[in-house]
Amino acid sequence: MKGAFYTGKYRNVFSEYGYDEEEIRNRVEDTWNKLFYGDENTRIYWPVGDDMGYILDTGNNDVRTEGMSYGMMMCVQMDKKEEFDRIWKWTYTYMLHRSGKYKGYFAWSLNSDGTRRAEGPAPDGEEYFAMALLFASKRWGDGPEPFDYSRQARNILREVVHKGEDGVGDPMWEPNLKLIKFIPESPYTDPSYHLPHFYELFSIMGNPEDSDFWKEAAEASRRFLKTACHPVTGLAPEYSEFDGRPRKAPWGYGHHHFYSDSYRVAANIGLDYEWFGKDEWQRTEADRIQAFFAPMGANADYRMYAIDGTPLEEKALHPVGLLATNAMASLAANDTENRRKCVELLWNTPVRTGVRRYYDNCLYFFAMLALSGNYRIWL
Repeated sequence: MKGAFYTGKYRNVFSEYGYDEEEIRNRVEDTWNKLFYGDENTRIYWPVGDDMGYILDTGNNDVRTEGMSYGMMMCVQMDKKEEFDRIWKWTYTYMLHRSGKYKGYFAWSLNSDGTRRAEGPAPDGEEYFAMALLFASKRWGDGPEPFDYSRQARNILREVVHKGEDGVGDPMWEPNLKLIKFIPESPYTDPSYHLPHFYELFSIMGNPEDSDFWKEAAEASRRFLKTACHPVTGLAPEYSEFDGRPRKAPWGYGHHHFYSDSYRVAANIGLDYEWFGKDEWQRTEADRIQAFFAPMGANADYRMYAIDGTPLEEKALHPVGLLATNAMASLAANDTENRRKCVELLWNTPVRTGVRRYYDNCLYFFAMLALSGNYRIWL
């Protein structure tokens, strides 16, 4: 299949299943409004003063590069420049390291007053920041610093590839394998960080001298995902070795199993297939994931799972996020009854409210954008 990058055409999967186009548009806009300007039990965005704002991880009561970069991607897709600039200015002011081994990277966890909980970065934030900034440059044009979006994006992309070449710090990609790391210092990865559809665009929109690196990184990540996803269930672990084997972490519990981070793999595969359509394996992988979850139905008791599908005692913290990413896999999946069930379950599920809503609703909104044909490349 030729992806939207080549055709300029984005599928509206909701419409394909008979949902009314005006109702779809209203649903996307309503979801945006709830997440950004809804009541205190629903919203995840808070403006600060005249020109800043943040996305709050309501479950952990912190501001994360994950959420801030997600928020920026939501804004650029929805053509919401004011909110984009507010989030980016907060990020640039409080999260950006200006010296030391993390110079040019972003501290991954802060309090909502801008004080830092952690100094280290999480690479999924950097890759989303760079992509959102490049799209903003194309959609709205560059402005004065820090709103010179394309320059800011290329600065990030230079650091994630070349950090450490002067002996200070570590890059976010393993230089020989061209695979993203879990953190700059780690000799392992997180399968949900692999975004080959972004890397394809970084090769075109990023720093010209690194174009080949990003082309190779896109192919390397597509190859890697084949090793990380189980050949029957399609499930991936939260953390893995670079050869795809699940990796236990010295902290937390169950990171070698399918849990919260892992949900994003299905969404990423779906969007990569929609944008580029380069890997037919992604269709099979999406089918496997949907075949595992769709028969559980609307009242599923989602759990942590071993990647072979064995259910474990731990209940899913983010069930709405899981069903959303399963639906987003429909961009790659074959037209099966499982695919229809996954899309209908998302459509019939409201945004999550309460303390754990942040992660679920980020994944929910990305799925709403993607399945309505509104998660687009701005080139």
